[in-house]
Amino acid sequence: MPGSLEGRYVRLEVISGKNIQVPSGRIPAGIYISTNVDSRRHWKSAVRVLSSDNSVAWGDTVTLSTDASPRLSLEVRASFELGRMLGNGEVVGKLESSWDDLLDHGDEPFDLSFPPVRNVCPSLTLKAVCVGACGYDDGARFDSIDECEITRRTDAGHAQLADYVAGNGVSHLNDAVEDFQFVLDQCPVGHPDHAAALANIARARLEGYSRKDIQDVDLITASFRDVIALRPQGHPDHIYSLCHLAVALGLLSIQQGTTTDPCEVTQLCRELGTYLRSISAGDNVADHVFFACNALPAIGTDEDIQLRRIVLEFSPPGHHRRPIAFDRLSNALSARFIQCGSIDDLDESIQCCREVVSLAPEGCDDHSAALDTLAMFITHRFNHQGKSHDLDEAISLHEEALCLRPVGHESRYFSLNNLGLALYTRFRQFSDTDDINRAISLYRKALTLSPPGHPYRHTTLNNLALALTTRYENLHDSENLNLDEAIDLFRESLRLIQHDHPDHYINTINLSSALCFRFTDTQKNEDVEEAIDLCQECLTVLPPLHPNRCLSYGRLQEAYLSRYRILRNPVDLSCAVENLRLASKHPTQGLPQRIITSSNWTIVAEEYDDGSALEAYATVFELLDSHLATRSSTTSRREAAAAFSYTRTYPIDAASCALRHHNPPKAIELVEQGRGQQWSLASRLRTPIEDLELASPKLAHSFSELSKHVSNPVQSSAAITDRAAADQAATEYRRLTEQWEAVAAEIRTTLPGFSQFLLPPSYKDLQAAASHGPVIILIASKYSCAALIVPTSGQPHHVPFSSLALADLEMLKSHFAKAIRHASGMGPKQPRTALRELLRRIWDVVMLPIVKVLHHDLKLPHRSRIWLCPTAAFTSIPLHAANPFRKRADGSGMESCLEDLYICSYTPTLSALIRSRQMMKHHASPSFVSIGQGEPGAGQGEALLAVESELELVSKLVPATANSTTLSGAAATRASALEALQCNTWVHLACHGKQDREQPYNSHFAMRDQPLTLLDIMENDAPQAEFAFLSACHTAVGDEETPDEVIHLAAGLQFSGFKSVIGTLWVVDDDVAKHVVEAFYEEMFKDLKEGDHEMDCTKAASALNHATYVVKKEVPLEQRIVFVHIGV
Repeated sequence: MPGSLEGRYVRLEVISGKNIQVPSGRIPAGIYISTNVDSRRHWKSAVRVLSSDNSVAWGDTVTLSTDASPRLSLEVRASFELGRMLGNGEVVGKLESSWDDLLDHGDEPFDLSFPPVRNVCPSLTLKAVCVGACGYDDGARFDSIDECEITRRTDAGHAQLADYVAGNGVSHLNDAVEDFQFVLDQCPVGHPDHAAALANIARARLEGYSRKDIQDVDLITASFRDVIALRPQGHPDHIYSLCHLAVALGLLSIQQGTTTDPCEVTQLCRELGTYLRSISAGDNVADHVFFACNALPAIGTDEDIQLRRIVLEFSPPGHHRRPIAFDRLSNALSARFIQCGSIDDLDESIQCCREVVSLAPEGCDDHSAALDTLAMFITHRFNHQGKSHDLDEAISLHEEALCLRPVGHESRYFSLNNLGLALYTRFRQFSDTDDINRAISLYRKALTLSPPGHPYRHTTLNNLALALTTRYENLHDSENLNLDEAIDLFRESLRLIQHDHPDHYINTINLSSALCFRFTDTQKNEDVEEAIDLCQECLTVLPPLHPNRCLSYGRLQEAYLSRYRILRNPVDLSCAVENLRLASKHPTQGLPQRIITSSNWTIVAEEYDDGSALEAYATVFELLDSHLATRSSTTSRREAAAAFSYTRTYPIDAASCALRHHNPPKAIELVEQGRGQQWSLASRLRTPIEDLELASPKLAHSFSELSKHVSNPVQSSAAITDRAAADQAATEYRRLTEQWEAVAAEIRTTLPGFSQFLLPPSYKDLQAAASHGPVIILIASKYSCAALIVPTSGQPHHVPFSSLALADLEMLKSHFAKAIRHASGMGPKQPRTALRELLRRIWDVVMLPIVKVLHHDLKLPHRSRIWLCPTAAFTSIPLHAANPFRKRADGSGMESCLEDLYICSYTPTLSALIRSRQMMKHHASPSFVSIGQGEPGAGQGEALLAVESELELVSKLVPATANSTTLSGAAATRASALEALQCNTWVHLACHGKQDREQPYNSHFAMRDQPLTLLDIMENDAPQAEFAFLSACHTAVGDEETPDEVIHLAAGLQFSGFKSVIGTLWVVDDDVAKHVVEAFYEEMFKDLKEGDHEMDCTKAASALNHATYVVKKEVPLEQRIVFVHIGV
């Protein structure tokens, strides 16, 4: 620069700063620039708020004399007060520059860099111009240099704290605390700087606490609270004081693994939320508030969640804060789920977690943490809903997170623990020993990474103890070593946490369970008494609707039951049963856990002959029904039911229990409530609403529309491969079902005569099934075998089978299958001796006692109609063909068989028969279609040579008034067959039929291109349909695993709208089937007159009875009795 600077002035413009980092990490109220003007004065810029990108904008100007100093000295400082400042704040950076260097840039702005702070170099953008020899200050602020001891010690404290945070030793912390304490002593209560002095020392102590160099946490939080009290709302530093307390509480939560007073956190959420609502986007003060909000521990209150939503609103797509905003909202929603059990909260929490995973760069620590958290929440959902794909996904995510956290990674501990928990959960579900052993191994590794003093050591101790207890319980170890170790671990875990810690009650409940097991082995009373006290202690602490009260009830009943089994005190049994009842009916616990508990209730009640058994069974059925209703597809409902396969016998066991309690009506109600639940669920969505429309057209319309949406969701979540999309579909479906249930509840509560709408029917309701003849329910339980006859009026009749046990019935079933297979390989004229012997046995042991009641008690005329409703093993036995095959005692001929005496039909359930009768109101003009496929597509079976001739035969026998059409050959495709089923009232089907034993909904009729499956048929709503003849194999035989669900093709057609169906129990010989078909249709249409359109499907049972009688000579026994009638 030409010329001398002597006597000249430089106008310095401080434009902005960037990469500004506070060395101590403390949230500043603002940043300012300071420079000495002369020996007595210095200049300060305005205090500006640091923005989220660590930049500051000033635009402040000062004119300085070059004579005052040969060099310019600049300081960047952080102020911790927006109002009155205590001291000069913390130094961010210092540097000196010659005047020549400053003025070398001419009129252009330039950057000045400072030494690095926290690995980045702060810089200022300045502009320096020489303005001549006249001095003026442009309104700048010039302050006297304050050399007082308070200022000096305050600044020294900031410097010492920054050195401590930088890792320079605890002595710097001690010096900082000493300096700040001196200042606080000089600024007692009432002093204008008391709040600032208190905030400084509290912050220093908090830093020490975070590094485990200071222990007095209560003093720290109390100091921050006092600061807020001294800076009430309206004070310029009020919001910063709130932020400081929020950060402190967040740090304490991390260090201690617990949350301080929820009320205090809630109040902070409320105030911070109010502040954020009052500002506009881009307000730099808000950045500090956002930081504080994200530091605040999640407690799951409404205010907590609302605050997280506000923060997310201020974090639009692409914003650096968006991942952490989703993360914190997810944690808050999860916390509320744990406290209240709302699946909506958990679903949204998982959705937020998926967002975090998608936003976190793969391979980074944030990504592994997000994977771990997502997996943990998905495991929670599995425990609540029982969807197996959730557990599979959770384990996969945990495995992925663990791979990203190799040995030595600071967060490996969390992945080991969380993966162990997921494997433990899978062991509880599937009992794979490898899972529990691996979980224990992972927990032991995690324990080595959480030595004494680790904030989460208590969690690992509890998890390891729980896994050891569970392995002992399930694998029945011969030694007590694992159990004793588990109890010691539980006790150590409890010693590490306070009574108000959220994990305390869980660990306590788990300890009680281990003590119960040890009591069972050792019979030491102190163990079981301690277990009872521990559970009762938890119940006094937990709020009434907390989901984990269910677990407390469950553990408490274990303790009472353990003691009852040893001491036989009836009071203990009563207490155990009452706690089972409370656990089963606790509304905020997930349905799977409640189903397990209610199932245990039935076992206890049955074992000890407790009077609550019938209530227990009804509770299981109600909960299982609700659980299955949460699934959006038929196959997913079946999968959900499979998880509770042990309940498959409960409907018949419940009926047997009711009979033992001399309550046949209740037996009928329970067997109906528990059987065919999947048909029942689907049927409720197609409930006839004519009466409802008369009572309330508006509600009828709402119910009808919602039923359509629930019955046919846009896409089942089970069919979606993208898990986020599947979650969304499941959530939408659940909301639909909730709306549907709400409308059904409104109908029950507001409309006279509809109080039982869609509720389990009473015996009086069910008796409508017997309006045209008695219905005979055949019970096959491990407790007893019997028949229940539902008459047209009056009470049901109980027919015990005293000489028949379930094992005998299972053997009969096996013998029948063998005899049928043997008969199919015999010539038509060979005697079916083995089959005849079995049918004689069924007559003597089962049907004869029933016939005696029908004849003597009900006075039922011969050739009347009866309906058989078999359960369990009875479903695989041709009951309709029961025959004494004996001559009368007087030698006047053969004794009558069942089909000589009565016209037999079957019904899957009483409700199915009632529904078919109700739908008879829909009567359309008859139209008959014959569908045949003798040359099915690849993989669907061999050619059937007799199909075309059978179709020709049927076509000749059907009256001209029936508008008969035929669909066969290349035209008989899956789509065309479905259309024909929907458009015609009468159907004859001749083709291959296949029952899929593993997935019965895939049972199908073979068509030219693709199979026509049971699922296809179920989705085909044809209320006008009347009759179907299924001339195909295996169309009326259900799944051996779930016989009481009655899932077969004939039942599917009945559900879709066909009121009367003829199906088959096993393989049909198409060469001889035509004889039955011909005799059937001749009898069916013999009374029709020319021009009479009244084809009556209710005659089908009688026509089949006649047909099987007249073809005795042409058709062998097993091919006559293969056909059965189902429906009206």
